[in-house]
Amino acid sequence: MLEIREQLHGENKTQKDFDSVKVHVPGDKSITQRVLILAALASGESRLRGLLHGGDVEATAQALRLLGVALPRIPSDGSELCITGAGSDGLKSPLQDLDLGNSGTGARLLLGVLAGSQIEATLVGDVSLQSRPMRRVCNPLRAMGARLEHLCEEGCIPIRVDRTGPLRSIDWMSPVPSAQVKSSILLAGLVGRTKVVVREARQSRDHTERLFTEIGAPISIRNIPSGHQVELNNPPDIVAPLDFSVPGDVSSAAFVIAFAALGGAGVSVTIDNVSLNRTRTGFLDVFSRMGIDLTIKETGSGNTCEPRGLITASPSELHATVVDAEEIPDVIDELPIIAVMGACSEGRTTIRGAGELRLKESDRIHSLVHNLQTLGVEVVEHEDGLEIEGTTRPLKGRIRAFGDHRIAMAFGVLAKLKRTHIEIDDPTLSDISFPGFWGLLDRLTQAT
Repeated sequence: MLEIREQLHGENKTQKDFDSVKVHVPGDKSITQRVLILAALASGESRLRGLLHGGDVEATAQALRLLGVALPRIPSDGSELCITGAGSDGLKSPLQDLDLGNSGTGARLLLGVLAGSQIEATLVGDVSLQSRPMRRVCNPLRAMGARLEHLCEEGCIPIRVDRTGPLRSIDWMSPVPSAQVKSSILLAGLVGRTKVVVREARQSRDHTERLFTEIGAPISIRNIPSGHQVELNNPPDIVAPLDFSVPGDVSSAAFVIAFAALGGAGVSVTIDNVSLNRTRTGFLDVFSRMGIDLTIKETGSGNTCEPRGLITASPSELHATVVDAEEIPDVIDELPIIAVMGACSEGRTTIRGAGELRLKESDRIHSLVHNLQTLGVEVVEHEDGLEIEGTTRPLKGRIRAFGDHRIAMAFGVLAKLKRTHIEIDDPTLSDISFPGFWGLLDRLTQAT
């Protein structure tokens, strides 16, 4: 693992720090959606700062409003938002369907909330969300006693949640390590006030567990012979409100780091106040192996449970690497930008064991292969990954984003390099997770 220094003090800054262009990235999408849901369930007023103002978050926020939560408009500048929660017993059956748009996180987490809430609601979404697997969430919720009806294709949205009796406790071994599955079960246990245990072969993202400690929920976490276990025992009758600052999204930072490493800014770039949660930073090890010159400094947690700090990236000579199945869960969201960097690296970059990529906002393996080939890059497609041969040839062509924000941004990094001639068919997709993405890259190209 890359070194992360515990504290940063002004007198210890290096010359690289002073030479860097400093930027910020929007608030973390995963954390933002979780704090909105928990603030909605709280008894009292939560004070939240740094929230992401993006498409997925707004879809979740609107669903909460339809459930009876007095949730104001999310500020676009990350300023403080005060939310008076409805209480864990206060959600109401909505008068219309809950449209989660493209938000898989919102849909899966709200299924858990609804399962424990004793209300009726129907979740719908766009074409992309309708194709994403929901059975992995529905199975444990049904085992707890939730009544879930798939209105079209089994295992997919739209899904109707009917009023049920009290939920049963559960001890669930998740077939695939998934923070969304784990969080859905934990939220069902919290709202339904029943004990839940979730076991995984390896730890997935732990934002929900960290936030549960903030609201006073008795959560215990430990390693077990079969992997990792999270237990919620004796959930509280009242969810405490939050006073929380959301750090910058480290997955969004990955695109900025790649742009800096590829020389897009011509100088080092420092990303401030970004999440350094260890369950999210596995891609930094891959970036380091590829030769990116990185400095990572932890500045504390900002009086919240999430570590945060600075990441500085400098123009670098990139070389190929291998990302295997063992690493995939820790880098799943960053694989598109890793693949794109592979096209600009010396040697052949190999990504295997990543079949989960086919179940994201698009079939990301197909999306990557199609677009890399369009640009003239030699690429081999596998059922569970791809191999990319790096090239120094100028890259040019028109990219299909396939409705996927991370595909649009990954190739957008290439499009903003001076030596390429690339168009993105739908650049506005970046607003789902990274509002201001294109403007930031434009400012960085003018850094020198």
